[in-house]
Amino acid sequence: MGLKLKNQSSSDESPSLSNTAEPKAAVLAKIGKTHGIKGWVRVISFTSPAENILDYQVFEASRAGSTITLEVQEYKSQIGGFVALIKGYETPELARQLTGLELTVALSELPELDQDDVYWYQLEGLEVRNQHQQSLGTVLKLLETGANDVLVITPNEASIDDRERLIPFIRGTVISNIDLAGKLLCVNWEADYLE
Repeated sequence: MGLKLKNQSSSDESPSLSNTAEPKAAVLAKIGKTHGIKGWVRVISFTSPAENILDYQVFEASRAGSTITLEVQEYKSQIGGFVALIKGYETPELARQLTGLELTVALSELPELDQDDVYWYQLEGLEVRNQHQQSLGTVLKLLETGANDVLVITPNEASIDDRERLIPFIRGTVISNIDLAGKLLCVNWEADYLE
């Protein structure tokens, strides 16, 4: 898949996209706990590879119903991730106000992908049909398992049953076609696999 953007939802730590039909921004990271006495915060990157977050210095975040702009003054690499110093929040007391905020950028700021690559958020919401034209449901999210990414498919009104399915995202073998314009993901997957 090349570069991946694993959008995260604040509710379940799993890839997801905002509830709008046509998203305008992507969640690239989430701010964790404060770190040290100078106002540094942990940054949980949802980009793949994780260090791609270092390419972004200005983010938007939603706090108390309004949008704020946050500017990273500096990043530092730490074991297991990154910490950042956010302009205007240079004390632990101020930085604590940012804990839990999701850091977004406009979709137009994301790098252009090769023709056959997709961002995870582009797959979410696609209808999934197998080689027999049976609807298996809709892509809810993707999971990163280490071996290969996995699609989480939830049933919809058109699906053949009400089962949730986990389908490996393996191009060519399992994934036969991705039609973003048609909102369709075609898979080589029998309806009764893993029953």
